[in-house]
Amino acid sequence: MERPLDYLNNLAQDDWLIGYDSHQFNQIAQELYLELTQLSACGTPPKIILAEREPLRFLASFIAACAANCPVFLCNPDWGTQEWQQVFDLVKPDIILGIGNREWGIGNGNNYQCPMPDHIMIPTGGSSGQIKFAIHTWETLTASVQGFTEYFQLKQVNSFCMLPLYHVSGLMQFIRSFTTGGKLAIQAFKDVESGKIFNIKQSEYLISLVPTQLQRLLQNPELIEWLSQFNTVLLGGAPAWNELLEKARFHRIWLAPTYGMTETASQIATLKPDDFLDGKISSGQILPHAKVTIRNQQGEILNSNQIGNITIHAQSLSLGYYPITRENQTYFQVDDLGFLDEQGHLNIVGRDSDKIITGGENIYPIEIESAIQATQMVDDICVIGIPDKHWGQALTAIYIPKKSDTSALKIQTLLKDKLSKFKIPKYWIPQQNLPRNSQGKINRQQLQQIATEFLQNSIT
Repeated sequence: MERPLDYLNNLAQDDWLIGYDSHQFNQIAQELYLELTQLSACGTPPKIILAEREPLRFLASFIAACAANCPVFLCNPDWGTQEWQQVFDLVKPDIILGIGNREWGIGNGNNYQCPMPDHIMIPTGGSSGQIKFAIHTWETLTASVQGFTEYFQLKQVNSFCMLPLYHVSGLMQFIRSFTTGGKLAIQAFKDVESGKIFNIKQSEYLISLVPTQLQRLLQNPELIEWLSQFNTVLLGGAPAWNELLEKARFHRIWLAPTYGMTETASQIATLKPDDFLDGKISSGQILPHAKVTIRNQQGEILNSNQIGNITIHAQSLSLGYYPITRENQTYFQVDDLGFLDEQGHLNIVGRDSDKIITGGENIYPIEIESAIQATQMVDDICVIGIPDKHWGQALTAIYIPKKSDTSALKIQTLLKDKLSKFKIPKYWIPQQNLPRNSQGKINRQQLQQIATEFLQNSIT
């Protein structure tokens, strides 16, 4: 199997990095690789925190670290002081690339050995406020690429990336292009929104978006036209609502809704654009490098169309969370509930931990959120359960009204024909924005605080 250095040495002289200088990428990567191998020659490879803000430097540093077998931790340069302190306490790095480290007073980190030198640590769990690092290797990441290229029958992957490179969704776009000899265009989402777009042939590219990005692009006729030209528009990161999917279908966007996570090195199930445009609603078929089983709480495998816990077996599975590796980890049980239909397509019902029990009824917020989105009266919505002495939990909708005069009563009236009475939220809390991370994932802990404060104030 080819290693990062082989790919780096074999890079064609053509400009594969659109919007940046490919030769500069090569130069930075080779120079840093030599520095790191010299440092490693003295003993344990140094632990590296990688928080370069500039995409070219980030990717060149990443490849150099991988090639030199250094443990590398991908980090968000915009984390706050509290998050950075959490990361430094956990990692105790030897080298920091990308952020000033004087104020942190970091010493030699080698007193905290890394489980294996060539691990790649990718952050996850940021929406809960507790940052964890999923442990990957070059092998787990390239297993994901192999499954992806086989599924889409591609030899080369050209990617248009607008997602953060420290996150698995952005990183995997780079690795797909880098290891298959494809092109990679990297552009900030705000530049695309303002119309400053690279001149590329979209039909030769795949683009990855999160639902909030897709929603914003579909509000601009010129960007709808631009997006509709892409070979494939991968959509993941957070659940998409029905109205958004219908709008994409209406505009003939070659959408491929996906299901995956940091721990699986991005998607393990994807709906092909043809099936999406034909009206199919699911997360699609399981990719060749993965296998999914649906199990009940006793761990027994369920038949098709039976809802249960999703268990993932994949060559792209992470080895654990830093610093603990799981020995011979062959499967990963996630918090999501779903079922496999007769075609073997994966259907997600909701997160087990997000389940709300009100008056003895099990409710999954995703269904209610989709129905509220479909009224077209909100810009964003999240449904949570708050403790209630009569019902156990009371359904609470926290939303951004589309217009300032949109009343909750109007929305409730529209929902009466669509949802059972017990599924209509009891409390409605308008907000100017909802706490989401860069992937569009909601911070439910923060929502609980917002709801508690709002209801206390309205009672007093």
